[in-house]
Parts: sequence; structure tokens; C-alpha cells
Amino acid sequence: MKTVVNPNELSDRAAMGLPDSFVDRVSSDRFGAECSRLAGHDPLELAALAEEPTAVFLTRLAAGSLLALLGDPRIDVYRPAMLEVPEAQVCLGLPAEHVDAVTERWAGVGVERAWIAKECPRYEVRIPAFRIARYPVTNVEYRAFLTENPQISPPSSWQFGVYPAALANHPVWTVSPEDADTYARWLARRTGRRLRLPTEAEWEYAAAGPEGREYPWGDTWDSGLANTVEAGPLTTTPVGVYPAGRSPFGADDMAGNVEEYVADDYRPHPGGEPVLDDLARAEAGYRVARGGSFTRYGDLARCRRRHGWYQRSFYAMGFRLAETPGA
Repeated sequence: MKTVVNPNELSDRAAMGLPDSFVDRVSSDRFGAECSRLAGHDPLELAALAEEPTAVFLTRLAAGSLLALLGDPRIDVYRPAMLEVPEAQVCLGLPAEHVDAVTERWAGVGVERAWIAKECPRYEVRIPAFRIARYPVTNVEYRAFLTENPQISPPSSWQFGVYPAALANHPVWTVSPEDADTYARWLARRTGRRLRLPTEAEWEYAAAGPEGREYPWGDTWDSGLANTVEAGPLTTTPVGVYPAGRSPFGADDMAGNVEEYVADDYRPHPGGEPVLDDLARAEAGYRVARGGSFTRYGDLARCRRRHGWYQRSFYAMGFRLAETPGA
């Protein structure tokens, strides 16, 4: 029987299931040829191609990559695209009787029962109407924030602190939860809008929708619908290039690409008991993150999955904004 090891006890590459040898998920020759083919398109055409569900992934990736260099019309630092989420009485979390089945389903990638038990119990909550950002915050948006707030350290994913211009429309990572909060407050002041990070309940509802989907697109895992380690390019991707993986409310990248901080620190769901898993033992208290990333398997892309940041490069931590309606 194969011994499955907790991924947090492995090197980054081993935890991602990668061999020691070179891995090239996206052929540089084919990618370059596709970028050349699309080079004559204007940014609006490229934006449409990047999010065209019938286009093959390489075309969507090439279109999004060209937009990073040309300027992506989908991204406006001071007017982020927001989606309306109506008020609702919803059921969130995982029924306790499902823990063993979910754990078994993902045991092959090292998932432990305690990680899934954190999703329990199933609970009911009233969520007022709010808005959720269509995309996670990108590098170009975070650059504007750092320009006005030089006391904030650049993300560790920006090698040597240098802004990655060719990844302008990729989600920013890895930032601290405190810096994510500071970004939201900064943009709220600059725009006069009630911008913030979503609560954990808001995030789950925006991802899973009224029917409580297992993944943003439905109840069946499909590695082609999200940027995770199973089939993704092993790096971040331009936002929105997995259009078939959108949430019921139209939000992109709520599964994969980067994990997303919410406003809440970890605590049990209403009626639940604290779970002392390896993350809780490593951190006296930690901010919850949701949604999985390009470095992680599909278990973290589940809408109910609760996670957090071990401060190492294996954890690709980003965030998206929410907004409270009204003046």
C-alpha cells in the first residue's frame, strides 16, 4: 500500500507531485506561436478571447498574456469590476456525516481528516446583499497601492521586490492578510466606496451559489476548469482565463490560481468545535483563506474548504474585494 504523506512535511516540489527533473506544462514553442498569431488583435478582442469558453486553453492563455503587456481593459485599479450578490438565507459548511467520504476522496494527495472536519457543521445564516469582485486583486492593482504606500513591503512573489510587468493581470501573491486589509482600506479611501475583504460566509456563498455547489461550476471535480496543480501551468495565470469555472454569480478564479484571504480569523463554524490541525498548531491564530491555488490539488478548490497560510512559498496567498452597498 502506498504511504501518503502530509504535504506540509514535504518539499514544495514533492508536495506538488512534481519530479526532480524539469517540467514544462505549456510548450514554449506552441505558446509563442499562439501569441504571434494573436498579436494583431486589439485589447478588447483579446479580452473577449481570454474569456471565450469555446476557445482552447492555449488561446485563452496567450490572449491574457498579451493583455498583460498591452494593458488589460478588464482591470481598472479604482473601479474594480463587482458583481451583485443578493440577500439570502443560506446553508453553509459540511454535514458531519460527509467528512469521511470527502477525506477518502482526496486521501491520495495527503488530505487528513482534521482538515475536512474544520468545514463542519452545516449551519444556516442570513447574508445581507453585498458585492463580490469578479477577479482577485492583480499585480497591476497592487503596484498602484505600493506606489502610494511605500512603507508596505512588496509581495514575496515579486522576485527581489521588482514589479513583474509581464504578469500585470495575474493575481498578486503572496501578501500577508494584514496587507490585504490595508489594500482594501486604501482603495476604500481613494474611491469613497465601502470596499473590504469578504467575510468567510460571504466568500463561500459567492463561490457555491444558492444551491451550495461543491465547486464553483458544479459538484464534480474537473481539472480543466481551474488553475490547480493537476493540469495547470504551475504558475499563476491571467485572471478570467478559466471561464467555464465561474461561480454562479459570475466570479472568476474562485477555485485555483491563488488562495484568497477572507476577513475572518479561524474559529469553529456556529455549533462546532475547534479543530487543532497542523495549521492551528503552527500558528497561534490564523486568517482563513479559501479557493485553492496553482500550487495545490483540487481538494483546496472545494467551496467549503477552509485553509490558511503556512509562511512558505508553497502557499500562494492572494485576495479579492467585497463591497457593502450604500453610501
